[in-house]
Amino acid sequence: MRGARRIATAIAGLLAVLALGFAPALAQSWPQRPVRFLCPLGAGSGADIGARLLADRLAKKWGQPVVVENRPGGDAIVAIGAFVSAHDDHILLFSPSSSFTAHPYMHDNLPYKPADLAPIARVSNTIIAFTVPASMSVKSLDDVIKLARAEPGKLNWAGVTGALSFLFESFLKSNNLTMTKVPYRNAVEAANDLAEGRIQVYRSAYAIIRPQILAGKARFLAVSNSVRAPAAPNIPTVAEAGYPALTIDGLVGLFGPPAMPLALRERIAADVKAVMDADPAIGERLTLTGQFVNPGGPAEFGNSIDEQRTTIAAAAKNLGIKERQ
Repeated sequence: MRGARRIATAIAGLLAVLALGFAPALAQSWPQRPVRFLCPLGAGSGADIGARLLADRLAKKWGQPVVVENRPGGDAIVAIGAFVSAHDDHILLFSPSSSFTAHPYMHDNLPYKPADLAPIARVSNTIIAFTVPASMSVKSLDDVIKLARAEPGKLNWAGVTGALSFLFESFLKSNNLTMTKVPYRNAVEAANDLAEGRIQVYRSAYAIIRPQILAGKARFLAVSNSVRAPAAPNIPTVAEAGYPALTIDGLVGLFGPPAMPLALRERIAADVKAVMDADPAIGERLTLTGQFVNPGGPAEFGNSIDEQRTTIAAAAKNLGIKERQ
């Protein structure tokens, strides 16, 4: 009996040693075939452009094709569902975190769990703009709040992604403000309605509202990011404007399956940073699409997503919305 136990212990130890050696070996040999980036947003979006810029450079570095596949629709659930069901470490998700961090409070029977999305690399931050029609007689975020307080229920607002909507609704409730939310399926339609004055407040990616800002039809009051945007250095953050509760960073990056070893995720993150550092054109192009470069590894990316989830959970609790699963 003791002999059998010693043999079993020896085998277990050998397997542990082999496992420890397997992860670094896999990290060095990956990829062994073409890699696919699934993007929950359509072609031409900021995330899509960032994915394609990286795919081109990483394909050369990895010696394997890297293909970007757009899977828009279903509030990002279409792309996430396809990624999770693939169970393939050569199929990665390239997505803004705000596309899914509010899912547990918005949808029943999600086809995935948060743990199914293993952070690999933060790539960039989307600039999130707080805008109003240029025709409005307001010059600052504080002016908007004062107007909303003076005329309860008369201002209309819209926001893209559940995360942005949750935070703004929670902010309104905490400050005893009443504004009417106007839902949109298409973010560009909301931007056009803002330019025409049909809605008075819009929180969206800067890239969506940028044409109206440049045309002088929308006024850019603040960025919701925690730092000022390189593309708009004169625009204050919401915290600088006096409303830190509206802060949220548009985190964009790569995710892998939960079984992907940490050593491999760290190597991919290092490769992403290397190609971005080596080619200034990536940062320049991202700036034009309303983003700024902000690389980070698995741990850093994961921590920033956890912070965002905590913020959204607090907003949901304030609104009396319970997690659905």
